[in-house]
Amino acid sequence: MSEETTLTTLSQSMADAVDKAAASTVMVDGRERFPASGIVYAADLILTANHVLERNENVTVFLPDGAELAASVAGRDPGNDLALLRLENATVELPELADGPGRVGQLVMALGRPTLEGIQASLGIVSAVGGPVRTHRGGLLEGHIRTDAIPYPGFSGGPLMDAAGRVLGINTSGLGMGQSLAIPTTVAWRAAASLAEHGSVKRGFLGIRAQPVEVPAEAQKALGREQPTGLLLVGVEDGSPAAEGGLMVGDILVGIGGGAIFEHDELLARLAGDVVGQSTSIEIVRGGQRREVSVTVAEREEQPHRGHGRRRMFWRQGHHGRGGR
Repeated sequence: MSEETTLTTLSQSMADAVDKAAASTVMVDGRERFPASGIVYAADLILTANHVLERNENVTVFLPDGAELAASVAGRDPGNDLALLRLENATVELPELADGPGRVGQLVMALGRPTLEGIQASLGIVSAVGGPVRTHRGGLLEGHIRTDAIPYPGFSGGPLMDAAGRVLGINTSGLGMGQSLAIPTTVAWRAAASLAEHGSVKRGFLGIRAQPVEVPAEAQKALGREQPTGLLLVGVEDGSPAAEGGLMVGDILVGIGGGAIFEHDELLARLAGDVVGQSTSIEIVRGGQRREVSVTVAEREEQPHRGHGRRRMFWRQGHHGRGGR
């Protein structure tokens, strides 16, 4: 096969992939300036970026066939920069989701529908996959995909897709200081399910202060796995879920819900969603030995303080300084 034929075939395949994902990509008019994009989550629900919705009323969604529908805000998740819109009498096509966030070096395209003229696309590669990561707005993004695709105005809320038209994530420029980021579908769809049911994403509270610490080699043997770091508890609030569950100052928290915990942000990410209000297994090292306790995770209220990347948190069971979880 000649080089020209190969490039032509690739070009046509990418264009076909855009057509496929475009069928589930909508325009969202929820702010004074440039409209943004959204992607179909369910027959009557649209997932978009939270920062593009500057109002809760008079939001309009334009479907791929040009139909104009009023939308109401079903819920918001500022931490992941996601919002869910509810439509009435909509007939829309569901997207095909990829199995994961993609691989570094993989060809991807960011799509947007910021105008009524049609779909727009930007080509790039996946340059990094990671998370959780703190954002300049003071929140915690549970996972992210970074690409070098150009985030044109109005692309936020639209899909990041692979070469087969499968959706890898939701584009956002509202969290990464101008970087082209996408929230993986594994994170976005889980958050959307919570928004559809509760109107918000629940995040948990244990009532501890902790700092990263090395896990001694003997303690790792007791765990039965290699885990170089965990969280040393330096404070446990009286009457908190942690205190009621039997956690003590000096314990090293190394796991929650069956998954290892290495540092603060991982713990915050795990204390989200369905775990709130549930009895959850906490794995600790105490006196060099592995122990397991059950803690009922309480719900946290958080109000980000906008300014210089710092934040102030207010908890249902009292205020904590840095390191409070």
